[in-house]
Formats: sequence, structure tokens, C-alpha cells
Amino acid sequence: MDKKQPDKSVDKTIENGSTGGEIQWAFNQVKGSLDDLISDQDIISCVEFNDDGELLATGDKGGRVVIFQRDDHSSLNSSTSSKRSSGDYRVYTTFQSHEPEFDYLKSLEIEEKINKIRWLKRKNPAHFLLSTNDKTIKLWKISERDKKIDGNFNIREDEDSHCFNDVQSLVVPQIKPMDLVVEATPKRIYANAHTYHINSISINSDQETYLSADDLRLYCWNLENNTTCFNIVDIKPVNMEELTEVITSAEFHPTHCNYFVYSSSKGIIRLCDMRASALCDQHAKVFEEPEDSTNRSFFSEIISSISGVRFSNNGRYMVSRDYLSIKVWDLHMDSKPVETYYIHEFLRSKLCPLYENDYIFDKFECCFNGTDQYVMTGSYNNFFKIIDRYSKRDIMLEASKATAKPKSILKPQKVSTAPKKKKDEISVESLDYNCKILHSAWHPKENLIAVAATNNLFLFQEKSQQ
Repeated sequence: MDKKQPDKSVDKTIENGSTGGEIQWAFNQVKGSLDDLISDQDIISCVEFNDDGELLATGDKGGRVVIFQRDDHSSLNSSTSSKRSSGDYRVYTTFQSHEPEFDYLKSLEIEEKINKIRWLKRKNPAHFLLSTNDKTIKLWKISERDKKIDGNFNIREDEDSHCFNDVQSLVVPQIKPMDLVVEATPKRIYANAHTYHINSISINSDQETYLSADDLRLYCWNLENNTTCFNIVDIKPVNMEELTEVITSAEFHPTHCNYFVYSSSKGIIRLCDMRASALCDQHAKVFEEPEDSTNRSFFSEIISSISGVRFSNNGRYMVSRDYLSIKVWDLHMDSKPVETYYIHEFLRSKLCPLYENDYIFDKFECCFNGTDQYVMTGSYNNFFKIIDRYSKRDIMLEASKATAKPKSILKPQKVSTAPKKKKDEISVESLDYNCKILHSAWHPKENLIAVAATNNLFLFQEKSQQ
């Protein structure tokens, strides 16, 4: 495949329905219950690989975190450029991260739902991750224990003598092997900072600080200090009646620890430099695409709201997701995106019923793959789209129980808006809006993806064409 960088000078667009690229995708695994009875507590609310892809964490609406580990036996023992024979993951540990709370001052219930999970880079045998609900962030240590101390250190007193000089009188505890136990220990709790619901957390490249964002403010924390944080962005107006936008997501730059971005409900991305001032009320750059006045409607501001923004791994680009499209931005050019891909163009005529049923407010995430060649995001009917930025091809796939067969190839899906659809197409009228892919993640080193479909986690793996 041609490895040249995408053209950064012009806007690239792809219409829905183009054919797939050079690779095929095959079903690998599905985690969770395949029963039709779905508990609201079991609905997956976030998915995240760690930095080497060996661990995969999911959070759900019940406040639980489930961590899966890559099976050691799934790799091939070859000294050359071998690939894993499978991406099999098994449950590593499960723990209750958050419990439901009640704010007595505001008479407000705080849900236990996990909004975000972020892994720290591994520095010792243990793993660390941050998890957050609407108000409280927790730092968890995930460690293994396969040995135990048997006995206590003491001295046996001789019945006939009070002399303790005899070595035989010493009782030394012994270290004995035991079954492997994986322990999740809360190391720090970061609370009482956010007035509004937390929507993002992001760990800095220095691995010492992280940011957390709610609707109106961003805070910077030191991982070692859970009593003090610094307000670095505050967009709350003096008069709340003058409020025109809210913060929707935020992320630190992957290599420059002083840069971060946050997106808003107005479709604007702001790049800030923490070296400029303590409160980043002045932005280094503002990324915004001018709106076409001919297409303006009642829904324009709603569908332009950015639900997720992520940096590319090399730090040069950003990908943002709004309701109908996904955009790639070059940090060197803030006037318009360098690439635009339409995800939900077939829903443009359905915005009124989507608004009436609140589906138009669904927040779809997006992500790059490890080499920044592909971007992925979700859709309705358990569809998700993968876009090749080099070949400008896209493919829409489905996470379905019907395709949950070992190594089965996923069939590309197409949505038709015409009155008469073709044989291999799905009518836009038959889409299930309750089945949607809001959360997904891409393995940092391989073409292996994790897709959350309601209460099930699907894993799909690249299958190269012969």
C-alpha cells in the first residue's frame, strides 16, 4: 500500500457507499451476554486499549470496569516480522470503580456510570488507569500476586529456660506460591472540583499531570496530589442566560506537554498553550470550518456540535466527529479541515424525527489507528465505518450477533435512501436507532478493533487478501 502522506492542501470528501480498501475484516471475539434481555447497568460506556494493546478496559453504566488481557498463546514465535495469529482476549479482572452517590447540597443523584477510562504508561510490573463518572476521578492500581507469606515472625520460648540464644527458637515466615490473584486498588480519589458533569480526562505526555473537563471548565491535576487542581479554562459567563456553548471534549497533545485542545458544541476546536498564561482564555489557534449559509437550518448548530476530538499518534493531525461527518485537521492549518468524510449523510432528511426522539444528541466517538492511516467511528444499526486516509476508501461494517462466527468475514453494508433499494442495501427507513456504536477503540500496534455494541464488546481483526 502506498505510504505517502495525505494531501494537506485541499479538502477531501468521501460519500457514503464507496467500496472497501485493501484489507478485509474478520470477526474475532464477542464478550458479554448475547441474550436479548439487556440490563441498563450492563451497557458499555467506554472502551480503551493500554499503550501496548495487551490490556483492554471497558466501563459500563453500572460503574464496573472489566479488563481483558491478550492471550500469551495467541502469538507466533518467530524472530522475523510475524503477526499475531489471533487477537484472543480473556477476562483479566473485574472491579467496581464507582458507586451511585447523592449530592445533598444540590439534591442531585450522581450516577455510577463510567464516562472515560485512560491508561498510564507502564513503569513497573503494575498497571495504572484513571476512571471517572460525572463527578469523581479515581486512580487505580492493577497488580498481580502469586506468592503469600505463611506464618508470623516470632520466638519460641523454651519451657525449661528463658534463654533465646538458640537459633532453633526462631520461627521465620516463609514465602509460598499461590494461585494468581489480580488486585485492583484505589490509590487516589480526585473529587469536589467539578460543578458540572465530567466528559473528558486526558493524561499528559509527561505522565505526571492530567486534565479533566466538564461542560464549562477544564482542570489540570497532578497525579500525586488529589487535594489541589488548577482551573486552566473557564467559559462560564457571569450571567448564565448568556451561555452560548459548552465544552464537549478535551485532550492533551501526545508529545508536547504544554499543548491541549478542547472542542465545543458550536463545532469549534481551540488549541491552547499552557506556557502563555495560567488561565488559557487566549487560544493559540481556533479550528473552525465556515458554515455554508445555503445549508443553514434549525438543526445546523446541533449537528455541528463536536462529540469527540483525538490527536493523531504523530501529533500533526486531529480527528473530530460531529453528528453527520468526521473531519481531519492539520495543526498547521486552522482555516478548514484537510479531510472530510460523511458518515450519516443518509440521515440529513431525517433530522426532524431524530430531534424529536433525542437521537440527534447522540455522542459518537472517533479514533486513529496506530499508524494514523485509518480513522474509525460509529453509526446506527450497530454499523461502524473505517476510512483509509491514503486510498480515500471507506467501508461500513456491522457488529452483529449474526456475524459472530469464528473468522467469518464481515460483509460491507450500504444504506439506501431510494424508494427501491438494491439487493445488498439496507433501507434508511429500517435502521434501528437504539442499536448504535458510540464507543470504539483501535489497537495501538495492530489492525485489531474493539467495538462496544450496547452490552457486548466485539473484536474484529484484519484479514489480508491473498
